[in-house]
Amino acid sequence: MSVAFRRESDEEHLEPKFELPIPSGPNLVTPRGLDLTRAKVAEVEAAVAAAETEEDRTRLQRELRYWHTRAATAELAPAPAEDEVGIGSVVTIRLNGQMRTLTIVGHDEADPAHDRIAYAAPLARALMGAMAGETVPFAGKADAVEVVEVK
Repeated sequence: MSVAFRRESDEEHLEPKFELPIPSGPNLVTPRGLDLTRAKVAEVEAAVAAAETEEDRTRLQRELRYWHTRAATAELAPAPAEDEVGIGSVVTIRLNGQMRTLTIVGHDEADPAHDRIAYAAPLARALMGAMAGETVPFAGKADAVEVVEVK
């Protein structure tokens, strides 16, 4: 019998559904990030309960597993030393002649469009531990970023 006639369902040829990827390393969060994670868990739980189709429920349960894992593994990041860039810091920098104010946050709280960058982002990694008045290397350039202010 031809292989074309042995197929039992269309499900056989669908792409596999993998779990949502979880960033490697510790799940360090700010207090705001922890609150956002808990709120997201509640939001997705409500959506699962209200799902009308099995397909929607399956998709939402997958998302819920991600958020449950993130909530269970969340660790409040230690407060950075005063005037030193760390997780939770609001830092004003000068990069390529442009001034920019960024907040260093956990992975799930990151929103680059609103100047919230994850602590694992290359720019955040370059800034970690710096103090106002220092310059740090970035993107292969020595003294590429000037730290203007740290809050």
